[in-house]
Amino acid sequence: MAPVDSTALLTDHYELTMLQAALAAGTAGRRSVFELFPRRLPEGRRYGVVAGVGRALDALEAFRFDDDTLAALDGVVDAPTLSWLADYRFSGDVWGYAEGELYFPNSPLLVVESTFAEAVLLETVLLSIYNHDSAVASAASRMTMAAGGRPCIEMGSRRTHEVAAVAAARAAYVAGFEASSNLAARRYGVPTTGTSAHSFTLLHDTEEQAFRAQVTSLGVGTTLLVDTYDIAQAVRLGVEVAGPSLGAVRLDSGDLGVLAVQVREQLDSLGARQTKIIVTSDLDEFAIAALAAAPVDGYGVGTELVTGSGHPTSGFVYKLVAREGADGELVSVAKKSIDKGSLGGRKYALRRRSSRGVAEAEVIGIGTAPVDDGDDRALLVRLVEKGEIVGREPLTAARDRHAASRAELPLAAQSMAKGEPVIPTLFA
Repeated sequence: MAPVDSTALLTDHYELTMLQAALAAGTAGRRSVFELFPRRLPEGRRYGVVAGVGRALDALEAFRFDDDTLAALDGVVDAPTLSWLADYRFSGDVWGYAEGELYFPNSPLLVVESTFAEAVLLETVLLSIYNHDSAVASAASRMTMAAGGRPCIEMGSRRTHEVAAVAAARAAYVAGFEASSNLAARRYGVPTTGTSAHSFTLLHDTEEQAFRAQVTSLGVGTTLLVDTYDIAQAVRLGVEVAGPSLGAVRLDSGDLGVLAVQVREQLDSLGARQTKIIVTSDLDEFAIAALAAAPVDGYGVGTELVTGSGHPTSGFVYKLVAREGADGELVSVAKKSIDKGSLGGRKYALRRRSSRGVAEAEVIGIGTAPVDDGDDRALLVRLVEKGEIVGREPLTAARDRHAASRAELPLAAQSMAKGEPVIPTLFA
C-alpha cells in the first residue's frame, strides 16, 4: 500500500471493534477520561524523561479516516462504524507533562478528556510514540549526565528502524545530546554532524591521501578517523596534513581510555594541544562514566542509545479512569487486575520542591489538584483544547526544560547504579 498522511491506522484492531460495539450499545458518546502513565520505572532507573509530545500532537492532528484509510478497514468493522469514522475529528481536551519533563511512577503523563469513542481510538498511537521516545530520552539523559558536560552525538540510525532512527535522534536531542548523524533529524531542528568512515580511508591508496582529501574538502577543523590501521602513525599523519589546528581525531575501537591518554600525549607533543579526541564504539552510560577521567572531549553513541540502554520501552499504559454516569457526572473507574491495577479518578500533579528548589516528591491529586506550598511546580499543561492543538513549542524549549528539571533532582540521581526512584510518588 502506498504511504498516506493519515495516522489513523497506527492503531490496534480491537480499538475499532470496541468502537463498533459501543456505538451499537449507545455508550460511545459517554464523556470519558483516559490517562497515559507508568505503573513503575524500568528496573533500577531513578527517573524517566518525557519525550514524543510534539510527535504525538502531530499524529493526533493527522488522525483522520480518509478514503484510503476507510478502504483498508473493509471487513474490520460494519458500515455504521465506517460512516462514523469518516467524520472523525478529535474534539476533546488533552493535558500532559511538557516534553523534556521528568517523570516517576504513576505520573499522569497525558490526561485525555473526550467521548469514549474519540479517546479510545488514540490509545495505540499515543503509546507507540511515548513508549519509544521516552525510553530513548531516558537513556540519553543518563548518558549526558555521565558525560559531565562533554558533548554527546547520536549515531544510532543504522541500528534501528529507519523511522524510529529519526524519532530517536529527536528524543536524544531533548535529553541533551548535541547533534545527530541522521540528516532527517534536521526536520525537527536537530543539528547534524559527520565526517568520514573507515571506508573512506580504505578507498584511497594511502591513509595520507585519504586525510589530504578530507582536509582539502572539509577544512582543518574536520575530525579524522585514526584507527583504520596504526593509530600513532595516523595521528602523526593527521597533524602533518592539517597542522596543529586539526579539529579532532576519532577513536572507534580498542581500550578507549588507554588509547585516549596515549593519543592526547602524542597530540600535545606534536603541538596540536587544541585538537580534540572523540570516542565511539558501543558506548553506554556506564562506559561514558568509566571514561570520566580520560582525556576525552566527546562521545558518539549508537546502539545502546536507540534501544534505550537495556530498556527499549518505557512500560506506559493508557487506561480509562473516569466516565460519565447515569446522572451525567463523572464516575471513577479502575482495574483490579493482579499487578496491573489502576487508580480511578482524573489526576493532577505537581513536583514538590524544597525552599532551595530541590525536588522532594511527585505529588498526585485524584479528583482535585494537590496544594502548592509555594515552592512547588505544577506539571500538567494544556496540549489540546476542544480539539485544537495549543501545546506546540520549539524543540529547544523541551531541551531547556529537561536540563532545568534534571537540575532539580537530589544528588542521588547522578548515580549510575541500580536504585529506587530518586523521589517518592505521593497521593494527596
